[in-house]
Amino acid sequence: MSSGKTIWGKPEMKPKIKLKICIDILMTAALLFLMPYELVGRVAHEWIGTEIFLLFILHHILNRKWTAHMFKGKYTKFRILQTILVAAIFISMIGSMVSGILLSEYVFAAIKIKGVANMARNIHMLCAYWGFILMSLHLGLHWNMFLKMLDRKIHLPAGKKKYIFRILAGVIAAYGCHAFIKRQIGSYMFLKKHFVFFDYTEPLVFFMLDYIAIMGLFIIVGYYFSMILRKKS
Repeated sequence: MSSGKTIWGKPEMKPKIKLKICIDILMTAALLFLMPYELVGRVAHEWIGTEIFLLFILHHILNRKWTAHMFKGKYTKFRILQTILVAAIFISMIGSMVSGILLSEYVFAAIKIKGVANMARNIHMLCAYWGFILMSLHLGLHWNMFLKMLDRKIHLPAGKKKYIFRILAGVIAAYGCHAFIKRQIGSYMFLKKHFVFFDYTEPLVFFMLDYIAIMGLFIIVGYYFSMILRKKS
């Protein structure tokens, strides 16, 4: 039996875990609002980008024990995937921030290097779209924790809850596939198009709903893939 404090008969969440969850929520929200940069405005885009990078650093500081044990212990298939994703996200985040600074017209306007704008723009697009997908997959690897918290909040029979979750996941995944194609995400990820198309007459909420669905699609992919790997480990 746990010796920790309880609230209404349930273990109390530690302050550090609460802080980690808050940072993850803020990073997810910031990531979503980075994508419609022309619709939210370039000044806001640069400040949101700076915020997410600072949160990313704080996230790694709070998870430094995981980093310290990176080269210790047994590597299961799940751990290999997790480590590859973390490394890829780190590279994309650094690439996004460095290229963003080079392209900055407001927050880092004082930093100017001639002749790098085109290269920086391509790197920024690559890192932004790959980072979005990779971070969504990374969320999916840990989605089981969110589902457990949600499970405790919904007071329905276990079989009915599982049925509802699966239907909801199917709807999100189906619409996420549609939104992925509609928004031409693949073209941006592989630089088939060098400029992102924005419909300035489109309400921001519709754009955000599509990207939330795309994020949901890759969270679901990451979640089910992690379940398969955990069973095989």
